[in-house]
Amino acid sequence: MFEGKNIILGVCGSIAAYKSALLVRLLIKAGANVQVVMTPDATNFITPLTLSTLSKKPVLVNYFKPDTGEWNNHVELGLWADMLVITPASANTLAKMANGLCDNLLSAVYLSAKCPVYFAPAMDLDMWLHPATRQNITRLQSFGNTLIAPGTGELASGLYGEGRLAEPDEIVDFLSFTLKKKLLLANQNIMVTAGPTYEAIDPVRFIGNHSSGKMGFAIADELATMGANVTLITGPSAEISKQQNIKRINVTSAAEMLEACADAFKTAKACIMSAAVADYTPVHVAAQKIKKQDGGFNIELKKTTDILKFLGEQKTTNQLLVGFALETNDEEQNAMNKLQHKNLDFIVLNSLNDAGAGFKKDTNKITIIDRDLQKTVFELKSKDAVARDICLKVAQLINR
Repeated sequence: MFEGKNIILGVCGSIAAYKSALLVRLLIKAGANVQVVMTPDATNFITPLTLSTLSKKPVLVNYFKPDTGEWNNHVELGLWADMLVITPASANTLAKMANGLCDNLLSAVYLSAKCPVYFAPAMDLDMWLHPATRQNITRLQSFGNTLIAPGTGELASGLYGEGRLAEPDEIVDFLSFTLKKKLLLANQNIMVTAGPTYEAIDPVRFIGNHSSGKMGFAIADELATMGANVTLITGPSAEISKQQNIKRINVTSAAEMLEACADAFKTAKACIMSAAVADYTPVHVAAQKIKKQDGGFNIELKKTTDILKFLGEQKTTNQLLVGFALETNDEEQNAMNKLQHKNLDFIVLNSLNDAGAGFKKDTNKITIIDRDLQKTVFELKSKDAVARDICLKVAQLINR
């Protein structure tokens, strides 16, 4: 959710500033780029060294860098950020923000920010309940800023009540939820299959194919970026998801993939079947390794269950099903036959005859064919870019 996001974390003078260390760590772990901006008073509660070590960026406190006199450009910072999160937000800083006062770098960054602004107050009970504070918060919300409400608990003064800073994991969850609501596929359950299947001959050998899983993993990552709840069912693959909130189910054989797909499809809004599933599997699997013998060796094969066709038969009118067709001849006709016979909403065609397309490549060249047999031809792109094209088509159909 935070992968590649530029976040400015504003830290104000409050005993709760110590929690900012864990917050920085959580955001960095989630893939964000974090720039910490502290008020001068905040440095009395937690050192810039601690936060710069965790964020891997120099912490900014003053308008000018004391060693060089170089300017910390608050305008550039405001344009760089995808979100500004001020936590802990002291009563003093809230008052400055609400009234446009600009006597430190953080307040200048706030006034320059073009991005969404979130503020998480932390203060003593009486300060939190004071009419001036309540008025400032109401005014900030009227500007379009978002309050991350404080919790109730024991305060630094010894009092018990409201004003306690939200916990770092609660803040991350809040930010994640608000981001997700704005995305094209927010909270949609989508299933993706990826990679090959391996059909055992004996405990050592198998029948497989050259699929690496790159395309399926790229699709799963893009869906998660767009807010979907992704279940990735993958055969043996060395690929690793970039997005951490993907549920990964590892399978080996076509039978295992069928079982996993049948279960996940029950609650899926959409399913993108990019796995290269074996069409045949050995009738008999030897319990021990088969020893080499003189002469030939025959393996009797039987058909595996056609998972795509099975899901097409189970599909409701509220579900989307997307298939892939990797072809070497009569590409479009074969893809259209598959589209119609398996009850798909659209099919993604790619040909091994196209340079740069196919297994184990970092690029792909696709054509999308929909239920009305309308074709959209795309140029050769990275698989990440191809994944976005496919996912935008899914989003278009879901949100129509």
